[in-house]
Amino acid sequence: MTIIECDASWRSRWDAYAEACPHASLYHLWAWNDVNLEVLGHRTIALAAVDGDTIRGIFPIVQVRTRLFGNIGCSMPFVNFGGPASDAVEIDEALLGEGARVTAREEMDYVEIRSVRTLPGPYPSLQHKISLTVDLPADPETMWTKFKSSHRQDIRKAEKEGFVARHGGPELLDDFYRVLSESWRDLGTPIYSKRYFERVMAALGDARSWITVIYRDGEPAAAQMSGRFGGTAEGMWLGMREQFRRQYVGYVLYWEILKWASEHGHRKYHLGRSSADSGAEAFKKKWNAYAMQLYWYYVLKAGRPLPQLNVKNPKYQLAIQVWREMPIRWTQILGPMVARCIP
Repeated sequence: MTIIECDASWRSRWDAYAEACPHASLYHLWAWNDVNLEVLGHRTIALAAVDGDTIRGIFPIVQVRTRLFGNIGCSMPFVNFGGPASDAVEIDEALLGEGARVTAREEMDYVEIRSVRTLPGPYPSLQHKISLTVDLPADPETMWTKFKSSHRQDIRKAEKEGFVARHGGPELLDDFYRVLSESWRDLGTPIYSKRYFERVMAALGDARSWITVIYRDGEPAAAQMSGRFGGTAEGMWLGMREQFRRQYVGYVLYWEILKWASEHGHRKYHLGRSSADSGAEAFKKKWNAYAMQLYWYYVLKAGRPLPQLNVKNPKYQLAIQVWREMPIRWTQILGPMVARCIP
């Protein structure tokens, strides 16, 4: 077995392996390599463990080289998670070892590995993130009856506000982006370009992505882009406009997404990652979501402390507050330049 750096000629074999490996996810597909390079300007070092022409493990590392935060690697940036996916622990070890050598060769400050499972080796980790998933029955009514009565009442209360759901593809992208731009501005989060989301949908295709938009009186109130992989629906990006939160639009959005996914044959819906013990975790658990620990591992230069590139770092609080005061149009212009720097 050897570790190689794959080029595009390995794409079909890479994706076939990702489809078959139980440790792989939507974010291991080759499509993300194309999106990150073409839209954000970041190349992927696509490590694979191979026996001849047969892949036994994969480990994508995206090199995010920016003036703002330096030269760092991440598996995977801008999405929920990544890390190595392989047939055996010893293959994980080989891939991680090669990842460490790549870190040194490319003079990266560090590599952050966002893993859904524990990994071997001497790599320090943080365990501040969790993943929340809902099991989906074939009949949404079965899911409905398992909610607490108070939760069902909140959903009914929201539905009485006149919200209407639409599920579709790129035809909903303008309304999706309008909602996200406003929602993320209010959170102080830089928004990606609309082209980024267009390219994600084109790269994944209709079979692997869809958009849900919730409307009230013709106005988009909330929206989410979801993915599909191996029988699991994957929540990728979500937003809600502030003036509709008081009408519990989030309850309609989640219920319509879960119901649609159930009706279309998905057996799980991954609600994305959240900080442990957060309000987001508490809300997601109302939908009978169960938590899975995530592990953020780091390949570090000798003597370097764990990085603090996160919103809880006090040095970023002023920037977040300033961003919240910006006009939406400014955030749509400036946001993509900043967002591409923040994995």
